[in-house]
Amino acid sequence: MRRIVVGLLVAGVLAGGVATTVGVPGPGETAIVAVYPNPVADGDAGEYVALSVPNGTNLAGWTLADDDATVALPNVTVSGQIVFSTDPDRARNMTDATVYELDGHLALANGGENLTVGDGNRVVARLGYRDAPEGEVARVKDGGISWELLGGTDVPVRTTGPGRVRTFVLPDAGGLPSDVLASADDRILLAGYTFRSRRATETLIAARERGVEVRVLLEGGPVGGMSRRQAELLDRLVANGVTVRVVDGPYARFDHHHAKYAVVDDRALVLTENWKPAGTGGTSSRGWGVLLTQRELVADLVATFRADIGWRDAVHWEQFRDGRAFSEGGRTNGSFQRRYRPRTHRATGAALLVAPDNAESGVIERLDGAEESISVVQVGVGGPEQAFVRALKRAADRGVDVRLLLSRAWYAAEDNRAVAEELERWADRADASLSVRLARPRDRFGKIHAKGVVIDGDIVLLGSLNWNDHSARENREVVVVLEGEGPAGYYERVFRGDWRAAIWRLSIGLAAVVLLTVMGATLVGRRIEFDGSVGVDAVENGSTAIEDRF
Repeated sequence: MRRIVVGLLVAGVLAGGVATTVGVPGPGETAIVAVYPNPVADGDAGEYVALSVPNGTNLAGWTLADDDATVALPNVTVSGQIVFSTDPDRARNMTDATVYELDGHLALANGGENLTVGDGNRVVARLGYRDAPEGEVARVKDGGISWELLGGTDVPVRTTGPGRVRTFVLPDAGGLPSDVLASADDRILLAGYTFRSRRATETLIAARERGVEVRVLLEGGPVGGMSRRQAELLDRLVANGVTVRVVDGPYARFDHHHAKYAVVDDRALVLTENWKPAGTGGTSSRGWGVLLTQRELVADLVATFRADIGWRDAVHWEQFRDGRAFSEGGRTNGSFQRRYRPRTHRATGAALLVAPDNAESGVIERLDGAEESISVVQVGVGGPEQAFVRALKRAADRGVDVRLLLSRAWYAAEDNRAVAEELERWADRADASLSVRLARPRDRFGKIHAKGVVIDGDIVLLGSLNWNDHSARENREVVVVLEGEGPAGYYERVFRGDWRAAIWRLSIGLAAVVLLTVMGATLVGRRIEFDGSVGVDAVENGSTAIEDRF
């Protein structure tokens, strides 16, 4: 079973892992600068202590001691930062510093130790710690300890100015993601949770055959297990020269690699959907997506991809699949009307949010800044007191018109009905403008899978982030923020159509009334259109073709 390292890169002194004693060195003095007492590996293999020493320090006669044992340091002359471990081979995978093997056994207690370094005459450095979090390294800063997730990222929120974006929704634009992949000349970096699209598979292989760099990073342990169909497709990718890795194993920094995006040459495709026919193939899910050209955001996605595929939890597919069993999985075969065609807009600004680094605070900041309206579509939410939902309640309490559209799929319906009822009761008590509906797909889509927000008709958030604390704090997720009336208006029209469809009722009696009404209106020369027919927000104008470079 996969062991998970979960956490954020945290600065400052933590109550559960403070330094009890820290020698603050002067210039040119020796100091213990880091300690890694609680590795994820079995038996805490690879734990280490890092020292900083003056240039040309000879360690002959030096010792390292904890509360239970004293061991000799190797007889070497060293400079700068060095690391000591009883398992140097494993420790070298945890640090860039030079690692030396300890002559003797020194076990660092997870519950706390007092460490001392002696030069044969006196103690030259000391450090005390307690309650070491699993998978985190303690770094000494300003006389205190900062516990940092080893290998964790600390991505700042990247914002950029105006640029072109191409908005689309699924299933209406089914096949568009593969069309974007097919346009690649230089590189495709594809990140996902699951991958079961044969069309995308053949597209990636064709790109590789014409010399495009193609790399794929997926989740190794999706809920319900990896399907046999996915395994077969990944086998085919690897057999044709595509690099495929999956996030798995004892060094995994996230609970799940749940991000869904692709960097294609100098463009970035950000999705709410998985790489499978139900999502990107347009056979079931209501999803949102956008194609971006803003250089800074593309560069940040490339950096995120490289950080994730380059860490030791990204296992080569051939190694991962050896001796592993796979599940049957399911398939979808739906056909839906195309109401909303892809459109190109000029965004006035954009930003990239990444979980667990900054997405939670970034989303809440934008919800708390809403002044007029918030429209949210989600598979579900973590409950009435989940952090994002509390932000919706704060907005509704100050007069913002809040609408929350949730899935009616069998696996989410019961929980979503309970949340909807509780939020509606809260809104009644607080006299707040907050409404919740469960989607009725009709002929628009098979199920809700989108994760999107429109704020004040001018800001859009879309990406892989589910509205629960686990997704925001323990998964790798990617969310893009778009500013501008063009992109916001596009997704608001889609939301409005799905929102109206959510209350559609057509009993036999009502059908008769509707028929008589329509007949009467026709006789008097009037035209009546119901939401969902070809009318107000039905088929959007614009070409379905993907521009060559966009």
